Amino acid sequence: MQLRREVLARVGLPITVGVARTKFLAKVASGVAKPDGLLVVPPDGELAFLHPLPVERLWGVGRVTASKLHDRGIKTVGDVAELAEAALVSMLGRASGRHLHALAHNRDPRPVQTRRHRRSIGAQHALGRTPRSPDAVDAALVALVDRVTRRMRAARRVGRTVVLRLRFDDFSRAARSHTLPQATAQTRTVLSTARDLLTTAMPMIERQGLTLLGVAVGNLEDDGAVQLALPFDRRSASALDAALDDVRDRFGSAAVGRAVLLGRDQGLTVPLLPD
Repeated sequence: MQLRREVLARVGLPITVGVARTKFLAKVASGVAKPDGLLVVPPDGELAFLHPLPVERLWGVGRVTASKLHDRGIKTVGDVAELAEAALVSMLGRASGRHLHALAHNRDPRPVQTRRHRRSIGAQHALGRTPRSPDAVDAALVALVDRVTRRMRAARRVGRTVVLRLRFDDFSRAARSHTLPQATAQTRTVLSTARDLLTTAMPMIERQGLTLLGVAVGNLEDDGAVQLALPFDRRSASALDAALDDVRDRFGSAAVGRAVLLGRDQGLTVPLLPD
């Protein structure tokens, strides 16, 4: 707990941690501990913790499945655990029935994988429900791309697929993506692609209102494994990216930035685990 308090004091942000013997139960514990807590489920208390929780805590139980269970008087994870697997299969289908039966007994065989490169690097910015001008949305996009590409270069990763993620006033979501011919971590290239995606999505944004904007780069590779493109251009954007990274590493992330971001709220910068 003392370590947790020290971490929170340093970053100034709520951090929620769940600890358990299975990946599924650790995720549930993290959800129960929100918005700001540490919850450890001891090995001899797993089912006592899990069974009183509502069925919605089971991974894969959405609105439709929850409604089917509620209609049969099944409200808690313990209620699910009391049912035979065959009963759940007849009620929900073979895959869902077997899946929920296993989780209700805290059976999750998935191993914890360490030292695994992430498949994408991204960031998002909650915009709230206040209407934003196209210039304000573009400024938020610029800040996100700056953040994502800097993280990619720090991790020595390059990627080919740029993904734009949107959430609207009615909580519906949409995503747009484009795959580049060559993997890159250049801010200019990723920003140009993201702006093209944003332009195509702008009619939808104007109709539905935008509450969250996200950018991610996928199909990641180690930058040393990428073949350089011809012709070699010494005046490429990579030199500018490297110079800006050096300044920020030495003097802080706010030491230099784009003029379009001056005076604008760039959202919270969430602490990140190393790649």
